[in-house]
Amino acid sequence: MQFSTLKSAKLIRRYKRFLADIELPNGEELTIHCANTGAMTGCGSKGDTVWYSHSESQTRKYPHSWELTQLADGTLICINTHRANQLVLEALQNKQIKELAMYDHIFPEVKYGEENSRIDFLLKGDSLPDCYVEVKSITLVKNRIGMFPDAVTTRGQKHVRELLAMKQQGHRAVVLFAGLHNGFDCFKTAEYIDPEYDLLLKEAMKQGVEAYAYAGKFEISQQIPTALSLTQAVTWVK
Repeated sequence: MQFSTLKSAKLIRRYKRFLADIELPNGEELTIHCANTGAMTGCGSKGDTVWYSHSESQTRKYPHSWELTQLADGTLICINTHRANQLVLEALQNKQIKELAMYDHIFPEVKYGEENSRIDFLLKGDSLPDCYVEVKSITLVKNRIGMFPDAVTTRGQKHVRELLAMKQQGHRAVVLFAGLHNGFDCFKTAEYIDPEYDLLLKEAMKQGVEAYAYAGKFEISQQIPTALSLTQAVTWVK
């Protein structure tokens, strides 16, 4: 997944969930949009480097968007959660998710289930069961362990219930945790943040719902991040 030309600044603060103030290299302050509703734990402290994009849309109040955070140790995190589905779509098209590489037809944002949900991707293939794929972003990392979620997620709990229902109807059902952070080697659910999600997912997996976590890799050109891709599945830890 390619990024449009990004520019860097220093983070001053994030506030009202969707806004952030940054300081440009010339000292000017700018308010930008933050497309992330989560807690963003560890993804942006005062003084961290922010990489932001610019939109030519005439209807946007804030034409600049916070795309990435670069921590002091060089770690990169894509905080724009809208990018997760773009990242996974590209990986599915390029057959980079080996567990799903047998499917040739990809349908995004399909209505399904009994709780008024939309599945991120419905996959179809000749002589294969339909496969429902829900995408979740990995941006919370501690001690090189990627985790989800970073806040209590009733929406995520609903998705697990819907996926389990699809599995019980004879379909494949998959939760795909996509690495938007390049600082982890393994993965686990953050049971200390949302124990209900942890229990629901573990029970669903016992009943056949599949779950995979993939690491992310950033490409850098002339010290500017230019792309992000999913690389390989990482090990789950307890």
